[in-house]
Amino acid sequence: MSVSGVRTRPEASGRALSEAYDTALLDLDGVVYAGGSAIAHAVESLAVAREQGMRLAYVTNNALRTPATVAAHLTELGIPTGAEDVITSAQAVARLISEQVPPGSRVLVIGGEGLRVALRERGLVPVESADDDPAAVVQGYGGPELTWGRFAEASYAVARGVPWFASNTDLTIPSGRGIAPGNGAAVEVVRIATGAEPQVAGKPLPPMHRETILRTGAKRPLVVGDRLDTDIEGAFNGGVDSLLVLTGVTDGARLLAAPPQHRPTYVDADLRGLLTGQPDVVEEGDGFRCGGWTATAAAGSLELAGEGAAMDGLRALCAAAWTAAGDGVCTLDADKALARLGL
Repeated sequence: MSVSGVRTRPEASGRALSEAYDTALLDLDGVVYAGGSAIAHAVESLAVAREQGMRLAYVTNNALRTPATVAAHLTELGIPTGAEDVITSAQAVARLISEQVPPGSRVLVIGGEGLRVALRERGLVPVESADDDPAAVVQGYGGPELTWGRFAEASYAVARGVPWFASNTDLTIPSGRGIAPGNGAAVEVVRIATGAEPQVAGKPLPPMHRETILRTGAKRPLVVGDRLDTDIEGAFNGGVDSLLVLTGVTDGARLLAAPPQHRPTYVDADLRGLLTGQPDVVEEGDGFRCGGWTATAAAGSLELAGEGAAMDGLRALCAAAWTAAGDGVCTLDADKALARLGL
């Protein structure tokens, strides 16, 4: 439901999302797995969605691993996957570079094997030094072993005027031990050293969405993610629907404070949300009702009355918060209401 193009509440679906959409464009970290282990209910939910005819594609801003490596990992977790089902920001940035430099050009790589494989796929030649006469510099997540000297190589080349590209600018990345610095933090190092700005390919920007659609051929895709500023904003920028799951970095407070471009079409606890319809959120008096809960925007705070499933309460709160915020950000206190839901 939207007013003047601004989403003011989560939408309803009378059919299971796995039936309403032909392809799920699934983020990985925080959605399917965390720290190498499958997130609860992910394996079983994806198996059922596939059996119901939904194509599963895995779309990640992490440029470190190759699609084949990611596919092998998913298969080991019990999610049968081929390399063709994995789309990475390395592939998106390699295509972007290939459109701006001559075939066979050298590209200075600051990152992991995923970038090198993607560049070779586009007929480009990965090199390691700013002195190798690169036509471009590309920076992607390289894991904790990426040394400070690699950032210096990027800085030397960028300072000479070599075009600079980044797979993505996520400041953080989830791990099994918590939240770690992402590629965006590394990009900041080079930005500070050079004063330059990279061309960025990954979510939420259009090059990543274009890469995903080109590789999957999706006609009615559903973006499934845990991050508002990459997954959900990427869906918004691409003009497609989205499902936010609360198994990664986004919590209830961040969701209620989401600006319009970060408001998902649907909200659910985990990937089991693919297998069900989504309930109506209806206006009722001065508030919004979903299931057994009614949420209202009172003076200075969001109020919640009733009982029932926690997700229904959160959906009602989203409607109250987003309606109050309009095209801005809700600043009403939601701590008490979220505590009632255990969120």
